[in-house]
Amino acid sequence: MPVATITDREFMQFQRFIYDAAGIFMANGKQALVSGRLAKRLAHYQLDSYSDYLRLLESRSQPAELQVAVDLLTTNETYFFREPKHFTLLRDLALDARDKGKTLRVWSAASSSGEEPYSIAMVLADILGDAAWEVLGTDISTRVLERARTGHYPMERATQMPDAYLRRFCLKGQGSEAGTMLIERALRQRVQFQHLNLNQPLPKLGSFDVIFLRNVMIYFNLETKRQVVTRLLAQLRPGGYFLIGHSETLNDINDTLVPVAPSIYRKA
Repeated sequence: MPVATITDREFMQFQRFIYDAAGIFMANGKQALVSGRLAKRLAHYQLDSYSDYLRLLESRSQPAELQVAVDLLTTNETYFFREPKHFTLLRDLALDARDKGKTLRVWSAASSSGEEPYSIAMVLADILGDAAWEVLGTDISTRVLERARTGHYPMERATQMPDAYLRRFCLKGQGSEAGTMLIERALRQRVQFQHLNLNQPLPKLGSFDVIFLRNVMIYFNLETKRQVVTRLLAQLRPGGYFLIGHSETLNDINDTLVPVAPSIYRKA
């Protein structure tokens, strides 16, 4: 069965769909991405057009399919120890927590396939050992969360990882698993993953010392950014740190945080 061509009108409908579902603003010119990612779903349901697939989503006749579509249309690109200065700060905070005997809670709010929360966990395990520390990873995509829970990755994702951490926290794939690595079980068990839409009221998560919201605001419009940041800051302890991607800014989004360094902010 030949792959259907997505029309401009259908593309605009999917732009609206992903904005309503996830708050994500999909730029114009992404027709090939949308059609490429959804073509298999049309084939699965034996549908002739993307309009037919959208009608199926909107009818709620297949409730689970909504999440499948969101999973396919949200882009997830990440690797271990992305933006090293953030992990230098985290190490300093862990040392301070150890000296003061305090619990450290860290939230990776757009955790994707898990590289970020596991990087956080490696730093905390290194400094704090078995002491009281917690890492929560949340994402809107159930598909990437399943991958995160397995902790199994291509080795090229670890090019920025310190060698000592690679040896200590990762198992090197052998035979048919060559070229991959597995996060060791003890560390996997210290990281909690949860399905969460940042564009909806948040469940009771408790308060955090550090919140990572990196490389996700680029997908939101200004008003959505403001709402998401306000929602997350309600979960950040006074004096806590809020980290964003280096290509992002909080200008016009929030003026209550104190800038500490590029992409690093502190709650007063």
